[in-house]
Amino acid sequence: MTVGFYALVAIVILALLFVKMAVVIIPQSETRIIERLGKYYATLRPGINIIIPFIDRAKSIVTVQRGRYVYSSTIDLREQVYDFDRQNVITKDNIQMQINALLYFQIVDPFKAVYEINNLPNAIEKLTQTTLRNIIGEMELDQTLTSRDTINTKLRGVLDDATNKWGIKVNRVELQDIIPPQSVLQAMEKQMQAERDKRATILTSEGTKQSQILQSEGEKAAKINRAEAEKQQAILLAEGEATARIKKAEAEAAAIEKITEAVGKSTNPANYLLAQNYIKMLEQLAQGDKTKTVFLPYEATNIMGSLGGIKELFNAQ
Repeated sequence: MTVGFYALVAIVILALLFVKMAVVIIPQSETRIIERLGKYYATLRPGINIIIPFIDRAKSIVTVQRGRYVYSSTIDLREQVYDFDRQNVITKDNIQMQINALLYFQIVDPFKAVYEINNLPNAIEKLTQTTLRNIIGEMELDQTLTSRDTINTKLRGVLDDATNKWGIKVNRVELQDIIPPQSVLQAMEKQMQAERDKRATILTSEGTKQSQILQSEGEKAAKINRAEAEKQQAILLAEGEATARIKKAEAEAAAIEKITEAVGKSTNPANYLLAQNYIKMLEQLAQGDKTKTVFLPYEATNIMGSLGGIKELFNAQ
C-alpha cells in the first residue's frame, strides 16, 4: 500500500515535470530556435508551443547584458542598442582621435542570427570599428567634426549590407563622441578665438564705415540745403531789388507825369529834373568840409543849358 502510493506520487510528479518541459510559453517580441536531436526543427512563435522534452532543445545565442557577453536561449526581436567603447582612428591628414558609436539594430531572421555567425554582438562591434576606421581615414579632421550625418549614413549603409546575411537590420548609427588630441583642441580654440577677433574687427570697421558714410551723407545734405537756402535767398533778394527798381521807376514815371502836368506840355520836364538835381548837389557841396577846395570840371554849355531850362521853367510858372 505504501509502495504503491509513493509510486503514484512519483508518476504524477514526473507527469507534471514532463508537461512543464513540453509546454513552452514565448512572450511577445521574443522567439526561440528549437533543435531536435541536434538538427534545426522550428522557430517558436509568441504564445503556447509544444515540444518534446529531452529530444527538442533550444539553441543558445550570445547576447550582451551589462557590458558582458551572455549565452541565452531566448532571442529578443525588438530593436537593440550597442554602446561600443571608444576606439582610436586616424584621419586623412594623420590626426589621431577617439570615437565611440551607438548602433541600433534588430534581428529580423533568428535562424541566420543563430547559424550564420558565432558571436553576433562581437561580430557587429568589430565590423563597426573597422568600417568606422575606413570612413574616417578618407576624411580630414574638419570634415570629420562637421559631417556626422554623412558618417552615420555611410556607416549604416555598409553595416546594413554586411549584416544582411546574419539576419540583422541596422536601423541607424550615431557617433556619440569625437575627441581630438589635446594639442589639436588647443589649436582649434586659438583658431576659433582668432576667427572671432577677425569677425569683431570686421564688424567694427563696417560700423565705422557706415558711420562715416552716414556722416558724409548728412554733411552733403546739409551743404545742399544751405546752398538751396542761399540760392532761394539770392533769388528773393534779386526779385526784391527788381521789384524795388520797378516801383522806383514807376514812381519816377508818375512824378514826371505830375511835373509835365504842372509845367505844361510846352516845357521839357527833363530840364526841370536836371535843374533840381543840380541844385541838390550844390547844396551838398556847400554843407561839406569848407577847408577843402573842390574843382568841378564841367562844360559851360551844359551849365548854361541847365540854367536856361530853369529860366524857362520859372518863366512858364
